[in-house]
Amino acid sequence: MAAGTAGSGSAPSVTLDDVRRAQKTLTSVSRTTALEGSRHLSSLVGSPVLFKCENLQRTGSFKLRGAYARIAGLSAGERSRGVVAASAGNHAQGVALAASLLGVASTVFMPVGAPLPKVAATREYGARVRLHGQVVDETLHAAQAYAEETGAVFIHPFDHPDVVAGQGTVGLEIVEQCPEVRTIVVGVGGGGLAAGIAVAAKAVRPEVRVVGVQAEGAAAYPPSLAAGHPVALEQVSTMADGIKVGRPGGVPFALVEEYVDEVRTVSENDLSSALLLCLERAKLVVEPAGASPVAALLHDPRGFEGPVVAVLSGGNVDPLVLQRTLRHGMAAAGRYLSLRLRLTDRPGALAALLRKLSEVDANVLDVGHTRTDPRLGLDEAEVEVHLETKGPEHCVDVASSLRAAGYRVVS
Repeated sequence: MAAGTAGSGSAPSVTLDDVRRAQKTLTSVSRTTALEGSRHLSSLVGSPVLFKCENLQRTGSFKLRGAYARIAGLSAGERSRGVVAASAGNHAQGVALAASLLGVASTVFMPVGAPLPKVAATREYGARVRLHGQVVDETLHAAQAYAEETGAVFIHPFDHPDVVAGQGTVGLEIVEQCPEVRTIVVGVGGGGLAAGIAVAAKAVRPEVRVVGVQAEGAAAYPPSLAAGHPVALEQVSTMADGIKVGRPGGVPFALVEEYVDEVRTVSENDLSSALLLCLERAKLVVEPAGASPVAALLHDPRGFEGPVVAVLSGGNVDPLVLQRTLRHGMAAAGRYLSLRLRLTDRPGALAALLRKLSEVDANVLDVGHTRTDPRLGLDEAEVEVHLETKGPEHCVDVASSLRAAGYRVVS
């Protein structure tokens, strides 16, 4: 399969026909993932909100679609040389399974610190895994060098027309499953998924609005769109590894510039709160990048015309990352409260404080008790308590009740 090309000298383009060909190629390979409604988000937005559950796709993300479309389009000679990719997780697994299904040998370079479950899954899907570098950029350079040395075909995670066309099949499914959709919200890293969805959805339904979402610490698209060409960020930092990309790809950038209506950014607090909502309210395990559309909806619920489809792009989250992110999300949602209080240093003072916290229904997670500190008076002790609460209003009530009981709340 070869995607169309734009005018002479321009970046290769992708058309609806390319996406439809990819859809035929992916028949019996990728799943048509479900659309699941969210009553909670629908009430906030004021119109129906549905999740496109690519976290339930084979390999746990949309990446299989683009990887398979790309490898399926290789010639017999190219396939005989094998393929190589670089990824910290989702693309690695997509390439590994796609290559195995097509009978092509695959080598996947992954960072030395890649989560063990993702490394194990990539191997189980049939790839030969090579650990190299501490960050994905180093891993990417190693994979490209391997391709030059061996003749293996490098499978880029987003910067190729066939990959974009494969990802665009998500957009076709959305408009087929929800013909009345008005807004599609999708996370953006390199831009392959957003570009593909926008091309497909707008070709079928020109009135559909496509909104991309980036993490504030890895938002390369806003300055790139302002400049009119891909701009590299000096540094990127976000918990959302799946969209932690410092420079847009040339192919998806041109399509995002033409077809995506808007690119918004969300904070780390927004991302962790969204992940928590997906788990608690929707019973869906979603990685931070996959939860970015939900983060945008939570941040500005009245800023989207419905019906809205939020693309949950992946669910491959490391359990340790999930644990830390959920703690962060609970803190952002006002479910944790940390207080430092000054008490009179006498027997029973700490017990009295704990009884008071019990009375206001705050669950004590941790207590720190300091009695010797030059900041304290001779008859003072300082207590730091970490509490589990029921939300922001409960946090205010707990602090107010302690002050009303005569406790000196330092912070």
